[in-house]
Amino acid sequence: MAASDTTSLQVERREPEGSRATRRLRRTGQVPGVVYGGGDEPITFQVDARILRSALAHGGAVIDLAVDGGTAQPVVVKEEQHDPVTGRLLHVDLLRVRLDRAIEATTILELIGGEESPGVKEGGILEQVTRELNIEALPTNIPDTIEHDVSAMEMNDTLTLSAITAPEGVTLLDDLEETVVATLSPPRVEEEPEEEIEEETELVGEEGEVPEGEGEAPAEGVEEGGGEPEGESGGE
Repeated sequence: MAASDTTSLQVERREPEGSRATRRLRRTGQVPGVVYGGGDEPITFQVDARILRSALAHGGAVIDLAVDGGTAQPVVVKEEQHDPVTGRLLHVDLLRVRLDRAIEATTILELIGGEESPGVKEGGILEQVTRELNIEALPTNIPDTIEHDVSAMEMNDTLTLSAITAPEGVTLLDDLEETVVATLSPPRVEEEPEEEIEEETELVGEEGEVPEGEGEAPAEGVEEGGGEPEGESGGE
């Protein structure tokens, strides 16, 4: 799906402030941000978190940004900062763009049909190694995601970027042969460590051994208990 439709976003200009003021701003439900590029000066702004989430629903969408009700400019999302624990959006960077000039961006790679692949049906493990792709395209041609069907993958297959077909007008920037997208490996079998096996073997051997002296007849001429036989004392 290409981001051919644009979304409007109204924001309020704000003066750069310290981290304490920024935390207070977030507690009111606002998200701070900055827009830059396009030959103009950077502008810091604030926007309601719910309105911003709605505008960012399509990751690669072109946004018509208006600051303080001014003339709208096309922008794309350059970076989002999220809380590592809650996932809450903390800050957003927007980049001014020209709709007739290609830009570099990232998009999500989505693998489909994994459960139908012969390798997975045999018990193999499908691991997606690359989840984001670096691309170049016109702002209106940046796709939200690129899908690839892996339903034909066999056991021990390795999928590289060369197998991915980019949409029309989109160029893949990563190395086609060296970038590993996914692997399908046999299930991992956990083997018992050799040290534990050796210890168990030693214990079995010890339990089966007869302690020295047990089960043997006493030496001739010596009674049990270690005493000498009667009548053979050296003294009269």
